[in-house]
Amino acid sequence: MRVRRVVTSRSGGVSKPPYDSFNLGDHVGDDPKAVADNRIRLADQLGLPAERVVWMEQIHGRNVTVVEGPVGGAVPATDALVTTAPDLALAVLTADCVPVLLSDDEAGVIAGVHAGRIGARIGIIPATLAAMIELGARPERIGVLLGPAASGRNYEVPPAMQRDVEAHLPGSACVTAKGTTGLDLRAGIRRQLLAAGVAAVAADPRCTIDDPELFSHRRGAPTGRLASVIWIDSGAAGTSEASGADDD
Repeated sequence: MRVRRVVTSRSGGVSKPPYDSFNLGDHVGDDPKAVADNRIRLADQLGLPAERVVWMEQIHGRNVTVVEGPVGGAVPATDALVTTAPDLALAVLTADCVPVLLSDDEAGVIAGVHAGRIGARIGIIPATLAAMIELGARPERIGVLLGPAASGRNYEVPPAMQRDVEAHLPGSACVTAKGTTGLDLRAGIRRQLLAAGVAAVAADPRCTIDDPELFSHRRGAPTGRLASVIWIDSGAAGTSEASGADDD
């Protein structure tokens, strides 16, 4: 078995502006049929049945849900999914927040996390690590990918907000390209993961605000959502690289 990760771009789907075109978020005002078609297209390109891609009703909280199979709709009120089930893809929707994909390949435990400013501040990452450990994962074997997100050079916040987040997620405070107070959530999350003993943390360097091939709420709302997906590929069915996606 092999753990696979995919991050989509905004191209290759059927949604019309301003959601053009591979929008995978069903909560942003896009045509529901277009979103459904895009989700089926994603599943097809991953080589999985559509019902084996698990979505979340993300609420910027720290709830973690363990899933063992298809759930028939979005998992309610959660910002992290954990599983040991092969061929069950965990999907994280973002358009500036940090998607975090974790795996202990030896234990066969994976997780997908939506870590926005609020969720990262209140501890969604430690909660996810705890759930993975309960299923047999060990921090020193966990590898992590931090997906595309708003970068510190562009993520401006008021000074009081920066101080508050830095107090809870050290390493997040930064200065933007404009010389204003900012946040680099990926830097803070990386520091938090390494402090917890996680073996390796890689980051997709792309900034959603900068890159027109990615959706960004800050650059232009309303807009669509990217999906960052992780799954354990059992090898039972062939998979192909998704159009508009990056696969490691």
